[in-house]
Amino acid sequence: MKKVTTIVLNGFTNDSRVLKENLSLKKAGYDVEILALHKKGLKEFEIIEGIPVHRLNASKRNLVQEDQTTNITSIVTPDIEIEESPSGNNPTIQEETIKNNTFPLLKKVIALLRKIKRLSIRIIKKVIALLRKIKRKLKSYGNKFLNKYLKLHRLKFNLLFAKKCKDSDIIHCNDLLTLPMGVIVKKFYNKNVKIVYDAHEYETELNGLEGGKKKFRKLLEKSLIKYADKVMTVSNSIADEYVRLYGIEKPALVLNTPPYTKIEKKNIFRETFGIGEDKTIFLYQGGLVKGRGIEDILESFQEIKNDKSVIVFMGYGVFEETIKEAAEKYDNIFFHPAVSPNVLLNYTSSADFGISMIEDICLSYRYCLPNKMFEYIMAEVPVIVSNLPEMKKVVETYQVGVVAKSNDKEGLEKAILEATQLDKSELSQNIKKAKEIFNWEEQEKVLLDVYKKLA
Repeated sequence: MKKVTTIVLNGFTNDSRVLKENLSLKKAGYDVEILALHKKGLKEFEIIEGIPVHRLNASKRNLVQEDQTTNITSIVTPDIEIEESPSGNNPTIQEETIKNNTFPLLKKVIALLRKIKRLSIRIIKKVIALLRKIKRKLKSYGNKFLNKYLKLHRLKFNLLFAKKCKDSDIIHCNDLLTLPMGVIVKKFYNKNVKIVYDAHEYETELNGLEGGKKKFRKLLEKSLIKYADKVMTVSNSIADEYVRLYGIEKPALVLNTPPYTKIEKKNIFRETFGIGEDKTIFLYQGGLVKGRGIEDILESFQEIKNDKSVIVFMGYGVFEETIKEAAEKYDNIFFHPAVSPNVLLNYTSSADFGISMIEDICLSYRYCLPNKMFEYIMAEVPVIVSNLPEMKKVVETYQVGVVAKSNDKEGLEKAILEATQLDKSELSQNIKKAKEIFNWEEQEKVLLDVYKKLA
């Protein structure tokens, strides 16, 4: 039985893709385990749906305690003491010599030397005081300095994970920053180990990634991807980019889709919020964070002229309070807290349309295929999506909703109006066909084929 170790750099509390992959591998006969990060309030070991999960305590504080064998303040010059005479001048030229000297020019030279000496002593004292101040600062902030060093180089961190999975047959590296751990095992512990690199996004083109961090990621991926025996990713455009950038075999496409679920349409939102049957419910579910079009959605429904359309936000994030305030002020805006995955689709199915307006602010977003779009389809809810290539291709190919003409408030408002005029019966039939394709059972076949080829 092949042993597969999956590495994730999160606490593994809500990573549906990784859980689905491991359940599929276990069902196929692999011996699976997950290495995750330990965080406060989480168990260091537990079994989740039959999958052993080890959470490693790799906090910066612990790494510092393990590696702090030398005093980093030793890089500063030691205390320098200047011996002074009782007068404080500490002369190097004897007074008697000066007194006995009667040559005028020599007296001027000696006077000048004294001035230079006094000035030099003052400068030296200031430099010493500065060095002592730096030394005190380094003593005070030594751990922070070392933490930054460890965070930058991640050597101890990577070794900690690598040692835990060195006896594995296959290491499944989720996202770029876990790839060094697999490579360390392959280079130094177990040359026969196979590495699967699972890029959940366009890893070098993430939102907010710029400057030195972006250059570092590009260099890291370019240097290490050659050690991966198989590469997987989440959209065709990202797979094509990896071929273009690195000249590798085209990565396998494993979409982050939900398991196939037969849906009995619910009416939870109407019952919870008292929404009338004559109104159309639009739903945004997921992270209430920047980059998801939240502001445009809010403004659109605040200004919408059609009083038959309402929006429900369901999730959590930085915009939660803003949405709650809007819900207090506007009759067509509602907020519902996030719900657990096992009941999510019951809530999703209570909407008439699902909105996924990812903003075109980075290549990773431009080429994305968000799992929320697939959740809407699985719940048999037609979608309104951004005018981005991968999302547009799915919606237009399978005729399961509306693609906004532009990725802004005006584009969304027109899409909302267009959606209300679609043939609901035709939409329903199209979505039922699409969910037969975009489900985890179909993606599982691709995953297992990747693992079969590793042998």
